Amino acid sequence: MDIATIVGLIMGVALIMLAMLMQTAFDTAQLGPFWEPSSMMIVMGGTLAATAIGFRLKEILRVFTLIKFVVTKPKYIMSDLVNELITSAEANKKGPAELENHITNVKTPFIQDGLTFIVNGIKFDDLKAILKQRENFRYKRESHESDLMKTLGTFSPAFGMVGTLIGLVFMLFNMGGGDPSAIGPAMAVALLTTFYGIGIANLIFIPFSEKLELRNKENRDAHLLMIVGILMIWQKRHPLDVKDMLTAHITPDERKVFDKDERV
Repeated sequence: MDIATIVGLIMGVALIMLAMLMQTAFDTAQLGPFWEPSSMMIVMGGTLAATAIGFRLKEILRVFTLIKFVVTKPKYIMSDLVNELITSAEANKKGPAELENHITNVKTPFIQDGLTFIVNGIKFDDLKAILKQRENFRYKRESHESDLMKTLGTFSPAFGMVGTLIGLVFMLFNMGGGDPSAIGPAMAVALLTTFYGIGIANLIFIPFSEKLELRNKENRDAHLLMIVGILMIWQKRHPLDVKDMLTAHITPDERKVFDKDERV
C-alpha cells in the first residue's frame, strides 16, 4: 500500500471533521445537518453525467478500479529491473540456449517479451520499434486515465455551484410569500452542495489525478530503462557495460549495491 496516500486521505478528513467539531464544542449531534442526500446527488450525479458525455461508459466505470492504482505501491522498483536485466545479459553471454532457459525466471512481463523477441531472432530495428510503440501506447492510455480523474475534479465544484443556485431559487421563492421556515433548509442545500463539490474535488479527484500522473511518469522511466537494457542485450554487450549504463538511471544509494557487485 502507498502509505502517503492513505495517510493524506485520513489526515484530510480528520482535520476537516476536527475543525467542525471544534465549532460545535465537540457536540456530534450538531453535525447531522452536514449530511444532505439531495446535495450529494446533485454533485455526484451531475459530475458523473457530465463526464459520461465526454468519455466512454467503460472509461467511467474504470474510475473505481483506478483508485486501486492510487493507493498501491509503484508497479516497478528500478533497482530490481536493473538486476533482472544484468542477470539476463549474463545469461545471454553464455549463449542463446541459456538465455531461452533464463526467460522463465524473469518476473517482469515487458522484459520477458523483449527477451523472447531476441531468442526468436528479431531484427534490431524491429525490436526497438515494437518496444517503443508498446511504451507509447501504455503512456497515452494511462495519461487518458489521469485526464479522466482530473475532469471529475473540474466538474464536481461546478455542480456544487449548480446545487447552490437551486437552493437559492427555493430560498428566494419562500422569501417572496412562501413558507419562511423553508428558507433555512434551502440555504443549507445551497451551501452544502458547494461544500461537497469543493471538498470531493480537492481531497479526492484532483489529488488522485496527480498521483496517477506521477505513477505514469514513474512507469515511463521504468520502461525506458527496460528498453535500453533489452536493446543492449540484443547487441550482446558485456554485462558490465549493461550494468554501467543501467545504473545511471537509478539513485546513488541504489547504485551502491551494484558498485559492490563483482560480476565478470
